[in-house]
Amino acid sequence: MKAQNKVIVVTGAGNGIGRELCLLLLNKQANVAGIDLNEKALAETQKIAGVGNDRFKGYVVDITDKARVDALPEAVVKHFGLVDGLINNAGIIQQFIPVNELPMDQINLVMNVNFYGTLNMIKAFLPFLLKRPEAHIVNISSMGGFISFPGQTIYGAAKAAVKIFTEGLYAELRDSSVKVTVVHPGAIATNITANSGVESPTMKNESVKGGMTLSPAAAAKIIIGGMEKNKFRITVGKDARFLDLLYRLNPRFATNFISKMMKKTMKH
Repeated sequence: MKAQNKVIVVTGAGNGIGRELCLLLLNKQANVAGIDLNEKALAETQKIAGVGNDRFKGYVVDITDKARVDALPEAVVKHFGLVDGLINNAGIIQQFIPVNELPMDQINLVMNVNFYGTLNMIKAFLPFLLKRPEAHIVNISSMGGFISFPGQTIYGAAKAAVKIFTEGLYAELRDSSVKVTVVHPGAIATNITANSGVESPTMKNESVKGGMTLSPAAAAKIIIGGMEKNKFRITVGKDARFLDLLYRLNPRFATNFISKMMKKTMKH
């Protein structure tokens, strides 16, 4: 689905990849409904874009609040007249600790934001998208959604759920007007650690990443480019592409490889 003249909803629009997705979509002459918990961050996104409320409208919403999410489509349609697309980008990571040490309230939060938040948005918007002659849903998973990262096991489980959910949704909607894409980003230079309220040991040793970290703007360009080509699956970054191939060739070797890399990183 081409972005031009479309109305697209983007979650996590206040910073990182979400903000860059909004800016790129607006540059491509789409109109954007930005969803975020942070009102000031949404206002900053609009300020950077340099557009009025007719082009970008921010909505302060917790995507885990189903009642609030259920009311969103009507609000977006009332403002823009229609809705053509949904990009589920909002997400948080967990503390870098083993499952055995991770409290259940934090486990539930990670699952609620990453999986149920995505599910809430789709359940709310899909009936509206199905009415359009052309529409698109993009769900942001992670490379942690297809290969395990010790210390991020619950986050990976949530993103793996997003992956399978998205692929199932694609199959269900294959004969409809709604296209579906799953995205697996690698290391992106965002504030997800701070936004998640955790400290990431991987941020302390950039050399471990082998210089593979992408900027949010570069990631957004790949994601929107894939959406416009109606891609089924998008891997973002050299690290994601490398690990995707390695995991397909030898899952056990790939898992052991990541485990060793994580141990080296966490020692620094």
